Order: sequence, then C-alpha cells, then structure tokens
Amino acid sequence: MISSKVAPGAGDQREMLSEGRLEAMPPGEAGPSWAAGPPSERLPPVGQEAPPPRHCHTDCLEAPLSRCFQRLGATVGSHPWLFLLGPALLTAALGTGLIFLPKEKENLEEQYTPIGSPAKAERRFVQGHFSTNDTYRFSASRTSSEANFASILVVSLTSSLLDPRIFTEVSKLDQAVQALKVVQENGTPILYKEVCAKYKSHCVPPNPLLYMWQHNSSLDLSNLTFPIHNVSNHGIYMAGFFGGNVLGQTMGKSQRLVESRALRLLYYLKTEDPEDSERSKAWLTHFLDSFNDMKSSLTLEETEVVYFTSLSRQLEFEATSKTVIPLFHLAYILIILFAVVSCFRLDCVRSKMLVAVFGVFSVAMSVVSGFGLMLHIGVPFVIIVANSPFLILGVGVDDMFIMISAWQKTSLVESIRERLSNSYSKVAVSITITTITNVLAFYTGITSSFRSVQYFCIYTGTTLLFCYFYSITCFGAIMALDGKREVACFRWLEKPDQKYASLKKSCCVPFGSAPDEHGEDKHPMNLFFRDYFGPFLTTAKAKFFVVLIYIFYIVSSIYGCFQVQEGLDLRNLASDDSYITPYFNIEEDYFSDYGPRVMVIVTESVNYWDSDVRQKLDKCMIKFEENEYVDKNLTEFWLGAYIQYMNNSGNNLNDKNTFMNNISGFLKMSPIFTYDINISSSNEITSSRGFIQTVEVSSSSNKKRMLLQLRGIAENCEVPLMVYNQAFIYFDQYAAIIENTVRNVMVASTAMLIVSLLLIPHPVCSLWVTFAIASVIVGVTGFMAFWNVNLDSISMINLVICIGFSFDFSAHISYAFVSSSETSVNKKSIEALYMLGYPVLQSAISTIIGVCVLSAAKAYIFRTFFKIMFLVMFFGAAHGLIFIPVFLTFF
Repeated sequence: MISSKVAPGAGDQREMLSEGRLEAMPPGEAGPSWAAGPPSERLPPVGQEAPPPRHCHTDCLEAPLSRCFQRLGATVGSHPWLFLLGPALLTAALGTGLIFLPKEKENLEEQYTPIGSPAKAERRFVQGHFSTNDTYRFSASRTSSEANFASILVVSLTSSLLDPRIFTEVSKLDQAVQALKVVQENGTPILYKEVCAKYKSHCVPPNPLLYMWQHNSSLDLSNLTFPIHNVSNHGIYMAGFFGGNVLGQTMGKSQRLVESRALRLLYYLKTEDPEDSERSKAWLTHFLDSFNDMKSSLTLEETEVVYFTSLSRQLEFEATSKTVIPLFHLAYILIILFAVVSCFRLDCVRSKMLVAVFGVFSVAMSVVSGFGLMLHIGVPFVIIVANSPFLILGVGVDDMFIMISAWQKTSLVESIRERLSNSYSKVAVSITITTITNVLAFYTGITSSFRSVQYFCIYTGTTLLFCYFYSITCFGAIMALDGKREVACFRWLEKPDQKYASLKKSCCVPFGSAPDEHGEDKHPMNLFFRDYFGPFLTTAKAKFFVVLIYIFYIVSSIYGCFQVQEGLDLRNLASDDSYITPYFNIEEDYFSDYGPRVMVIVTESVNYWDSDVRQKLDKCMIKFEENEYVDKNLTEFWLGAYIQYMNNSGNNLNDKNTFMNNISGFLKMSPIFTYDINISSSNEITSSRGFIQTVEVSSSSNKKRMLLQLRGIAENCEVPLMVYNQAFIYFDQYAAIIENTVRNVMVASTAMLIVSLLLIPHPVCSLWVTFAIASVIVGVTGFMAFWNVNLDSISMINLVICIGFSFDFSAHISYAFVSSSETSVNKKSIEALYMLGYPVLQSAISTIIGVCVLSAAKAYIFRTFFKIMFLVMFFGAAHGLIFIPVFLTFF
C-alpha cells in the first residue's frame, strides 16, 4: 500500500526503515540508518561493525518472517515457471466464478439501509396487525410498504396554475396517461383501469382537486383553501398535491390558496396480489417507455412536466453500473504507463518496463481471482464493489515497486536464486505489514450495519490477499525470468566486438550510463528529498508556515465536520443525466413543506372505554401535535371521531360493552377507519392507529431529528405507542450512519495500533500513528462537506480505507525519525524524508491514478469514491511528507 512502496532504484536503507529494522546487515544488503547519505559522511571505518540500534528491536517477528521469505525467494528463483503458471491456472479456475455475476435486480433497501433497523421491526408489526385492500379501499398513508405508482409533477410556466386554461392542459395529460395500455406476449392488453388501485369501484384519483374540476368545470379555482378544501361538506386533502403555494388569510384550520406553482399527479397501482403487481409493473414499464413521446404529442405550452415511478430508482441504479465499465480500460492503461515510467532506466539491463507491465497484469489476476472466489461461495455482488478494482489497481502495484527496488540492489554476479532470496528477505516485513493493515482495515468494515459496506469490504479485503499472494509468487517468478534476461544482456554488452560497440553504446547505454554489476543506482527523487526538500522544510520560516497551514487545515476540517449532511440521497443512485434528477429537484423546490404521513400505533390492547386511558392517549397525541415537525391541524385518529359519534348518539363511552358494540355501526358511517382498528375474535381491540402529518423535513438533519423526536414521544407515553411510515426504512440510515462510522473507525484504528505495536514497537511511533489517523480522518470528513459529499454508506467505506493509508503514511516516517542515529532533530527529519519521501509520494500518485478515472463517471457513487480517495491520499501524503516531519522536530 502506501509508504511501503519504494521506488525502483532508491537507496538500500529504504526497505530497512519501511521494515522497521535497524540492525547491521551483511555487505550487499540494505544498510542501517547510518548508511544514508554520502558514503564519506555516513559509512563507519572499514572493518568496523555498525553501531547497535538505540531503540526497540522487532526481531521477534521480523527475523523469522525474513528467513521464511528468504527461503521462499530461493524456491521461486529455482522454479520460476512453476510459480508463474500455478497462479495463472488458479486465476483461470477461480475466474469461472465471474459467470455468476448477478443478473437479477439489486435490492436497494436491503443493501443501503441498516440491518435490523427499528423501522423494519415496526413494518413487521404493521403488516402483522393491519390489513389493507388496494382493490376496494386503497389508502396510501395506510400502506406498510411502497406501492406501485407513477408520479408526474406539473410546473406552471406562469406564476400560478390555478387557471382553467392550465387545468385543461393538465387534464389532457391525465387522460393521455390513463389511456395508456400495454399488450402482453399472449396478446391480452393491460389497461390502466384494470391495474389502478381502487377506492370502492373507482380508480383512486391522481389529484383530488383535478378530479373534482373534471367533474365540475364550474369549480372556482380562485376560491380554494389549503391544505384542506371543503366542497359540499366533503374535505379534499390537498397537502402533497400542490406545491409552491402562496397562502392568504386563515379560514378555520386552513388558509386561502392564493397561488400555486406546481401540482402532482399520483397514479397508484395494485401491489398486494403478486399477479396484479406484475401486471402493474408491466404497465409502469410501458409508461416509462412512452412518456416522452406522449408528452411531445400533447404539445404542452403552459406547463413543464417531469416524471418518476416506483420502478425508476431500481432501473436507473442498474443503468448506472454500466457507465463505469469503459473506465476500467482507461484506468489500467494509465497505471501501466505510470509503472513503465517509474521502472524505466537508461540502461537496457536494469530497465524494468516489461516487468512493470506484467506486474500490473498480476494485479489484474488478483481482481479476477478475488471476485471469482467470492462469487463461487455466494457473496452478493453489489454495485459499489465495482469501485474496488480501481482501488486495488492503485494499491496493488505498491508491492511490485518495492520488490523491484530490492531486486535492483542485488549484484548481477550472484545467481538468480541468491538475488531473489536476498530481495525477498529485504521486503518481507514491508509488504506484509502493509497487506495486514489494508486487509484489517477492510475486514473491520464487516461489522457495519449496511450490507453494501460489508460486501465491498469482503471483496476488497480478499482481493488484496490475492494481490499479496501473487506478488510473492507470480511476480517473483517474472522477476526471476527477467533476471536471466539481465544476465544475457549484460554478457552481450561485455563482448569485445568492436563492430557493434558504438551501436551498443548508443542504444543500450546512452549518456554513458553503463551498468555496474556490483553497484546500485540512487533515484534522483531521493536525492531531491535529501538535498533540497528536507533542508528547506527544516528551516525556521518553513516550520512557521507549516504550523500556520496545519492550524488552518484542522480548523477548516473541524468546521466542515459540523456541516456534513448525513444519509444517502436516493437521487444519487442514478446517473447525472437521468430523468429522475429533475423530478427530485422540482419535488425539493416545490413539495418539501409536507413530509410523510406518520402512523401512530397503539401496539397493545388497552381499555379505550376507560376515561383515564383516553386522557393519557389524548395527552400523548397533544405532545405529537406540539412537535415542531408536526402540523396539528391534520391529525386523523379514529378514537376522536368515535367519541364524537358516541356523544351524538347519546351512548355511554365508559361502558365496555356499549363501547365495543357500537364500533361496527361507526365503521359503516366512516369506512375510512375500517383498517385502523384491529379487533380480535374475543371482541378486544388488540391494536389501533391514527395519523399525524409531518412538515419541514426536507433536509437529512431534519429527517433524523423528526424521527428521533417522534420515537421519543412514543416511548415516553404512558400508553404503549409506536410510530411508523414506510419512508422510515430509509430515514433510519440518518440515525445509524454516524454510529456505524464511529464504530468502524474505532475498530479499524485499534487494529492498526495493535499492528504498529507488534511490528513497529516504539511508543512514540504509536502516538504519531494515532495523531495522523485522527488528523486525516477529521480532514477528510470536514472537506467532504466542502466538496458536496454526504456521510453515507459509500463515503463510510472510504473513511475506513483512510485508516489504513494514514497508518502507512505515518508509521514508517515516524519510526525512521525516532530510529535515526543523527544527533539533531532536523537531520533526523531530513534522513527520514530521504529514505521514505519518494515512496510515500509515489504511493499517493499511483493510488490517485488508479481512481482518477472515476472522476469522469456520470454517477455520484463513483465520483464520491474518487473524491474521498483523493482527499485521503492528498492529506495522508501531506502528513507524511510535511506535517509529521516538522512536528517531530518540536518534540
């Protein structure tokens, strides 16, 4: 992963530091910290042993691991074809799992809402205690789950649509929609009137006022009241059907409707019966296919219309996944180019361009193997897993770079077996520690309450394990085979053939860069960090500006943390050019005043005929109505209507038999309450429900507060109550997302600290690891708000990833500092940057390249991945290269 990546040709000491080692090593192997810098200044006298390390050893884990890798390297060097073909055959076998890539629809509710959320338990209770009937007495507020529907928002191009001319145009649109029919494969047509949800024998009107106007064109549209308009002692409920309203004087519980800019046409279809539901979905599919043509044929002049259906979210989400497929090819091309440039050398012997290309293919093999294995064992593939190959591509090449770097420092006169054995022994701890931290960071995500997060982390963590395995087998074999090419090429260059000497010199060793069979090459970037960047960063003025920059960074980040919006906006599941985006935008602009109509459910049998019980229940309803997110004038509760009914008929409310025996007569007069009272065979009311209307809950923070406050009122009521609306299934993410994020971050951070204590056991390092992880997470979270990224299940994944990267950036830099044998803090900082500055920078660049193509994606879920990974890499590299090297000099 990050700081373990060492540039090809960088100094010996880089692996040593990245491995957490400071022991003296035999000649020809990576030297200790005193070996950094010019030989004249750093090397001990000839024949003298290196000074012993002054800090904690890691031999308990490092030494045996290094010996195991040394033996593995020797084996791979002796039998390269075996270790090349073995992983290739394994990839081919596991790759057959890709045929199990899901073709069925992904369940958005299951993947992007919290597991075991309160709303799901509330829904089960409602479904078990209250029935509905969408073929005879449909009521949208009484449904326990989303019904099939088509919704059209009509926006007037003038200041108000309360005009007969505009209503005539809307009426034509309504008639055209209801005239749609779809012919099934067997030739039978499906008409709207056959699949519409009904109240008694009629389809539920798509807009109650429009329905009244269609049957009475003399209806005065300039004399309406809102949210309830009374016509012949019959109230028309208009909240949610008209938006962008200008209200006048108060008239009872309503106000005069002066102007209205938009209206909603809502076509509910049958859902309860599976066969009816399939026919409804067929009609909706035809509606989606033909709506634009129908709209064009109507030549609407006074209005603008947008549309949405209960199928739209799912269909658009599935279409989104196809937009990212072309980006895979571009990402791999960019990474191959970066790898080729990074591994290019001026001499044809040491150049590793072809090895780098095969290294990228090795990473691709790990993606095929990891995904294939997961699909074979039945782990669901969700759309956000499509982000994983981009991340693995950027991270996976890190091990390749460090292994090439170790190989470049071996001698050409040694055998392939010895060279690979020495290379493996140097990189053992380095690539192991980064793999452990990465995989642990991902596997801690399995504790998340969101299935989409769990599956992403399982896929990515497992694929990174394959990446590690293929690096030490397949890629090692590629290096061994290339080593044979090196030897052959070097011997060819040494041939005393004067005829081809000039050609060899110009083509194979330009600029006099003849390879040294015993030497190593120092990368210019390492010299830049040692001779220029490090000395500049440790000046007093530079430190002052770094501290100022950090103060600005952390203050801005903390401020941003309080501005982050929580939860996944469902419009973000579709691509930018989807037809549902303008629908949600108009809905937010004009219809955000009224939220969902919430059930208030009495969950147990209580004595409704007892005046004390009724008083307690009334007190609770008053508390609901007094809530800032509830309109007290729109409460609907059967008990209030029943009390009025009983008082009008002169019956005794406080007598049980009288109370129970009169309910049937009441329901005949008010059939709307039929499905609100659950009466058992023993003539007991086991449960009942009323309804309250929420308002001003358009923002995620208001949704969260409304949900928690209403549940709090229900919990504190002396009568057992529950609140529920089908939208609560998605609202629960607002309450769960912060808790999940904090828990996952804490678990992952703890795992990182344990790893750091085991493999880099220095207490100062642990403190700086903790500081860097906390600082980067705060920075990424804060700047998410400035970049319009919500805290949701998708961004939560990236915050978990952030921990692994923060660990790599900070742990090795800080350990290189505290383990340095230099006498002054400034020189310690310069030495740490010399050893690890370029690997940190290279790691950040390669990972950003891997995910940068996602910035061109048309979907929020892919662009979000790029945005947060960019923030993680940018802030992580800034901490590793600027903040921590400066702050360490203060302590």
